Amino acid sequence: MRITSGLLVAVALLFPATLAVPAHALAEPGCGSTLTAADAATIARLSDISTLEGDNNLALLEDAVARNHELTELLVAHHDPRGLFAIGLDGVEYAAVMPLQRDPGAFDDPEYAHAISLELLSRFLTNIHGEFTDGPVEPQWQRYFALAMDCDSSRARAAMAGYNAHLTVDLTNSVAAVNSKPHNARDYFTIVAAIAAAGDVIVDRTKAAYQADLGPLWRFYFVGEGLDQLFGKGVATEQLLIAADLGANTVIFANGLALQDPALAPTVRTEVWALWTAADLAFDLLARINAL
Repeated sequence: MRITSGLLVAVALLFPATLAVPAHALAEPGCGSTLTAADAATIARLSDISTLEGDNNLALLEDAVARNHELTELLVAHHDPRGLFAIGLDGVEYAAVMPLQRDPGAFDDPEYAHAISLELLSRFLTNIHGEFTDGPVEPQWQRYFALAMDCDSSRARAAMAGYNAHLTVDLTNSVAAVNSKPHNARDYFTIVAAIAAAGDVIVDRTKAAYQADLGPLWRFYFVGEGLDQLFGKGVATEQLLIAADLGANTVIFANGLALQDPALAPTVRTEVWALWTAADLAFDLLARINAL
């Protein structure tokens, strides 16, 4: 199935005192990380969403955001490169997402807004939990962690692998998981517009913590800046051109709606992975062109 404009318009708790930490959870000294086994165990505990309890989605979101903040501070304090995505996520949660979530007049359906933000953040926490416990890690996050732990990889490029995973794949799946409907579009776009508007927070915090300049890659993802550099390089695919023309967040919402239809879901999943792959290749090339 092709996502066309026609479709788009139509649409610490009790826990063991000591945790076994897998060897890969500790970054090699060459990457600059000073993370200890005890720190890694703390990250594993904080990221365990099975210990998020209650049925108030706003309260659960507040708890999840606070946990992400705490584990981000640990990663950054120890110069662990797996914080390259978390530092921006933490910043945008406090600068953009949570002020909206706490405003009862910000959304047509506040419960929907709380649910989709909680679902999206939980997906990151689940994958970083897997990274620090030898649990399951989804392919898009395996790519991020592999780049982050590659000491020779561009830090900006590694960070954008996190945003590609979080938005292209996880946000699409979150739209589907919370049973989004076309009438939820306004609330969805309110959230993603706030995230996009907070791009400077992400760029500035990442540069301050890791000396990585995300600016060119971030602007490419959200406004298509630099797409002209990809023509003739074999990576400006149909999926990437559609996303650039219509807006990545529009394509993501449409794909999330379509994923809820069992007849469309297999083909849509293929489309999502095609877009993720295209963006991944584009980030590789743009990072080299811009010497990031």
